[in-house]
Amino acid sequence: MIVFPHAKINLGLYVTSRRTDGYHNLETCFVPVDVRDALEILPARPHEHTAFSSSGLPIPGTAGENLCLKAFRMLQQEYGLPEVHIHLHKVIPTGAGLGGGSSDAAFTLMLLDRLFHLNLSQESLTDFAARLGSDCAFFLHPGPCIGRGKGELLTPVSLSLAEHTMVVVKPPVPVSTAEAYRSILPVCPDQSIEAQLQQPMEEWKHILRNDFEQSVFQAHPEISLIKQRLYTLGAGYASMSGSGSAVFGLFGNDRAPSIECCREDFPECQIFLTQQKSG
Repeated sequence: MIVFPHAKINLGLYVTSRRTDGYHNLETCFVPVDVRDALEILPARPHEHTAFSSSGLPIPGTAGENLCLKAFRMLQQEYGLPEVHIHLHKVIPTGAGLGGGSSDAAFTLMLLDRLFHLNLSQESLTDFAARLGSDCAFFLHPGPCIGRGKGELLTPVSLSLAEHTMVVVKPPVPVSTAEAYRSILPVCPDQSIEAQLQQPMEEWKHILRNDFEQSVFQAHPEISLIKQRLYTLGAGYASMSGSGSAVFGLFGNDRAPSIECCREDFPECQIFLTQQKSG
């Protein structure tokens, strides 16, 4: 069986308070993006052990640290699953704020549920996903969601980006999430994110912010320049996603730059263009 885990962006990302468990409370809008990995899981042959392999973009860390394998081991321990072969073809860049690892983990849970006929409820899948990562549960949902708590408290939201093209630019710049959080001073936004998203998109750049941008842009001014360039190219809204380093711009379909133009403007960066049909 094969599935295609998708990326996400954050429309607005507010760090609202510190928690006693060492995490932070967030307020954000997760939006699915049609940039996808490919994940295949097959039952292992008799007497074979579980194996994980990958292709495409390099994945940091060892195979044993991969969230796909951790997701499998969690369900194996719970339900006595047999050994499997997992192959992940990586297209979503890591360390980008695009949720690729979390998406791979969530789709692993869904694929194992189908492959072994576990008939898990949405509640059970959500619980397992939350154990793997704060934003994993989002990838169990088909459309945009408001995320609160650590990102695991999700409310589906009616939001359409139809008739827009999204340009995602991933520079070759590493951003440490832990370092980004250390520089954050939690502050609640003046308006709820739902109220901000109800405003016309041309107003978003004045009211909808990502709290990580200030510290990340100071440490990596080249990421700030990407955001400024996307506005120069005609984006109606541009922002860093998550804690970076990827930056996205939303363009009306009739104003979107070509992939060739983007490659000229953002040399050495990974570029993704996708038309937003809904959500």
